[in-house]
Amino acid sequence: MKIEHFALNVAQPRAMSDWYEKHLGFKVVKKQDKSPYMTFLADDSGNVMIEIYNNPLAPIMDFKEQHPLVVHLALVSEDPAMDRDRLIAAGSELISDDVLEDGSHLVMLRDPWGFALQLCKRAKPMLKD
Repeated sequence: MKIEHFALNVAQPRAMSDWYEKHLGFKVVKKQDKSPYMTFLADDSGNVMIEIYNNPLAPIMDFKEQHPLVVHLALVSEDPAMDRDRLIAAGSELISDDVLEDGSHLVMLRDPWGFALQLCKRAKPMLKD
């Protein structure tokens, strides 16, 4: 099996998906312009998607109240410091910025809706190109 998508039920799906397109470089695969505003966004590999929507049948998790290690979206970054600064300028909040013993650089942020994003530059990349 392989991952098709990871879904987030959020309060402002249209604004959040627009921000992810503009600032994370995700591309729309499918977008619904009426409730529940399902938007499937693919990463730059085109192999993995996230779904952002608002379905009133399920509660909306208060991401700001969750520790970022409970749930976060980890993204490969070639330059975590540059991406950190760019995303902070776009409304993200810095949580942590760590260089591990092996040389990996991990930056944890919250997007403007409180969802945790981790920028990863691994000393030894874990994904295939």
